[in-house]
Amino acid sequence: MAFTDTVKRRQQLHYWRENYDFYLMLLPAIAFYIIFRYVPIYGVTLAFKDFKFNLGILKSPWIGLETFKEIFSAPLFWRAFRNTLWLNILSLVVGFPMPIIFALLLNEINRPAYKRVVQTISYMPYFFSWVIIYGIIVTLTAKNTGIFNIIRSFLGEEQIVFLTNKGWWLFIFIVSDIWKNVGWSAILYLSALSAIDPELYEAAAIDGAGRWKSMIHITLPGIKSTIIILLILDIGSMISIGLEKPFMLSNTMVNDIGSVLSVYVYNLGIKNARYSFSTAVGLFQSVINFALIIGADYAAKALGEDGIFAKKVSKAAL
Repeated sequence: MAFTDTVKRRQQLHYWRENYDFYLMLLPAIAFYIIFRYVPIYGVTLAFKDFKFNLGILKSPWIGLETFKEIFSAPLFWRAFRNTLWLNILSLVVGFPMPIIFALLLNEINRPAYKRVVQTISYMPYFFSWVIIYGIIVTLTAKNTGIFNIIRSFLGEEQIVFLTNKGWWLFIFIVSDIWKNVGWSAILYLSALSAIDPELYEAAAIDGAGRWKSMIHITLPGIKSTIIILLILDIGSMISIGLEKPFMLSNTMVNDIGSVLSVYVYNLGIKNARYSFSTAVGLFQSVINFALIIGADYAAKALGEDGIFAKKVSKAAL
């Protein structure tokens, strides 16, 4: 037994000597997450304190759940919560399949040069800020000077103020998000597609299967695990939405559908320096999102998929 332990220790020592440089490369990433992800978790205590600048976080008085009671009793909070959930559900239903469809279409292109050009053009908008995209939207939709309204006037149609019309605003919100992210999101699916064995397609062709049947029976099953994982991650952010996009696109005419939690926190928490308030809303969002991602993962495993959390491995399997 002692001999076996000695051999194991020597093997472990040899392993560390051979691979220590790889672990050193991980140190910057580990330091980043410790400094910018784990250390700031202490700030969550602000949600349970009446924060005072002159006292700091440590000496500010504890107030328990008073901030949460104030939040949950505010009608504007529940309107922002409903709008955030509704916009994210629409984005998921309409936008989630788009990168999959786009990746499948790209995968069918047989000209590598043309394929690279299309892919490059498609993910360029991902690097545009929402300020630039907002400028493009205004250029296209502005009254009198917008391209769409100029075309409508030429056709004898009445001009529309698109960004103040709730229906058009919702359409622009969803479509602009798809345009910005579809190319970048498709990269993950294209990577999964490249891992599918080409011999499967050759065998399907010999059996008389066309492109459509090959896509249904080979391509989609081959990327199913990637689809499930990304779907779970998207479900896990149903109560969160970035500030830039709704802040740039929203206006008083569409507050009924455009006021979301991020804008609500910015207006009431950040601008008014109510940091306990903004922290409490953020903590509430994190708890709900965590519950959603756990529930989605559990549902995926109940349907026979792997999910994102590793399954327990029995000793017998080892």
